[in-house]
Amino acid sequence: MEPGIAQQLDVVASMAMAMLLGGLVGYERELKRRPAGFRTHMLVAGASALLVGIGRVTVEVQGASPVNDILQVDPLRLVEAVIAGVAFIGAGTIFGESRRGGETIAGITTAASLLAVAVIGVATGLDYYLVAVAATALVLFVLVALSWWERRQAPATGGTRDG
Repeated sequence: MEPGIAQQLDVVASMAMAMLLGGLVGYERELKRRPAGFRTHMLVAGASALLVGIGRVTVEVQGASPVNDILQVDPLRLVEAVIAGVAFIGAGTIFGESRRGGETIAGITTAASLLAVAVIGVATGLDYYLVAVAATALVLFVLVALSWWERRQAPATGGTRDG
């Protein structure tokens, strides 16, 4: 049994929503000239939503299939695959930024924001749109408002490097 057009369009809509939300976070990273910016965050969020959305539809279609007793689909494995993939990308941003910056470790906040948009993508892929929008707002609060607060609190000689 194949997924219907409506199910496929739902996956595409979830992916588009995830890319929009990921783009908001990525735009903030882009403005701060971080190694992973607008496009990277959009792609990570969109790919996460697509992978989980396809898994969700596969489970729905398989449930109505006579092959249901033979083939087992575990949608949580798809979430694990998303996290593993983002871990490689995040490590690359930390490693790349650290090599440019010298001895210190940099890029951790950007790696964390990539993980956050991946999870936002997972939420949209599972049709948890309210959760995804709220999570995006919270991530932006941390990246913008708390960064501003940290800069005001930092001593004149120090400051934050990653923000």
